[in-house]
Amino acid sequence: MSHLTCNGEPVDAALVGAALVNYGHFTSLQVRGGAAQGWALHLRRLQQGTRELFDAELDEARLLGWLRQALERCGREDASVRITVFSRAFDFRQPLRAVPVDVLIGIAAPATVPAAACAVLPVRYQRAWPQLKHVGTFPLFQYRRQAMREGFDDALFVDAAGRVGEGSTWNIALLAGDEVVWPQAEALRGTAEQLLVAGLERQGLAQSRREIPLEALPGFSGAVACNATGLWPLARIGGCRFADSQALLERLRQALALEPWRPL
Repeated sequence: MSHLTCNGEPVDAALVGAALVNYGHFTSLQVRGGAAQGWALHLRRLQQGTRELFDAELDEARLLGWLRQALERCGREDASVRITVFSRAFDFRQPLRAVPVDVLIGIAAPATVPAAACAVLPVRYQRAWPQLKHVGTFPLFQYRRQAMREGFDDALFVDAAGRVGEGSTWNIALLAGDEVVWPQAEALRGTAEQLLVAGLERQGLAQSRREIPLEALPGFSGAVACNATGLWPLARIGGCRFADSQALLERLRQALALEPWRPL
């Protein structure tokens, strides 16, 4: 497209045109005091996505330079950050053509997790290409809207085989006795989940990954949602209530605290 307008005003056709094609990937993270948890995991995600979608490589030094510059321009040491990799030169008619990649960095106020335990609605959905945090987010937010219309706070995805997978923008940990259980299904494995798994391992606490049919949820006593924003307890999944979600939350907070905040 050579010319685009928004609300009657001209906009950057190359930039907005790439957004309309909706081909790219991203990572989201929290920055506190100019530092981040799990930066290596975010970088690995970005490099993996860039190789898979564009057959290209990201330069870590340049990426960090752009990120520091964006934070400085906003005057923020505490922030929510979204780093999106796309290409203004990408042509969906010739998707194998080599193109240079672009990096879009968004800076916003620090995010907070829900203050109260949440109720989530199970819905039948599995994200496409779950190994990538790609920009095809329409189903995630539409299912969240559907859940909220039915009186819930968010949606929990269950695959075609009836197995618990992930939330709309988060992963889920469950408590069975003294063991933390991570659902084994096709899902985007978030940076927070990976940090928690490592933290629990350091503490020598019991954890496992296994398939969890939706009907098996009453066998668990606690549930916690996690993403790069933080951790929050789940009071209910559909009609299944959890009495020990706060106890699981405290255990996971202790595990996450073992991961240092590293200066960017």
